[in-house]
Amino acid sequence: MKLWIVLLFIGMGLFANAQQVEHEGTTYEIKGTSIFKDGKDVTSTLSVEKQNEIRAIFEKSKVATKEAEMAAKQAAIEKKEAEKAAEKLAKEQKEAENAIKKAEKAQKKAEKEQKRAEKELKQKQRAQDDFEKATKKLKDNQEKYDKLKRKGKLSPNDEEKWLKKLDGYKEDLEKAKKKLSKS
Repeated sequence: MKLWIVLLFIGMGLFANAQQVEHEGTTYEIKGTSIFKDGKDVTSTLSVEKQNEIRAIFEKSKVATKEAEMAAKQAAIEKKEAEKAAEKLAKEQKEAENAIKKAEKAQKKAEKEQKRAEKELKQKQRAQDDFEKATKKLKDNQEKYDKLKRKGKLSPNDEEKWLKKLDGYKEDLEKAKKKLSKS
């Protein structure tokens, strides 16, 4: 595209500098107010009508050359604007991609945080369940021991076993309490 624009300007430059006009099959060259044919001044030999026709043709070609130059300049300006717009679009697209990546990263972080919180909640719930279970076991076995002791159905060996058993349940309860307070 650039090559065509450059060639167009060079061609128009040569055409404008030559200032040649073809009229009725004859080529005339115009320099200032004089008209030359084959390098000889023929201004005085041409009729005023013919001079005006040749000059009109020259002016038309001059206007056409200027219009072509303006069109080429406008095309170059439009090309630059299109390139700038493409660069701006590429920059905006890259910014959008970065924003998407950032949002995805934040979403992953939030999901990870949610999983951690769920895991922590599950651990707390399990610790609470273990505590309640240990409390119930101790209470039930304490009541059973007290009931057997009141009725006098415990031998000294059985009583010792029951006390050991109750101590074990108390230790389990303490462990469950510690676990619950940690979580």
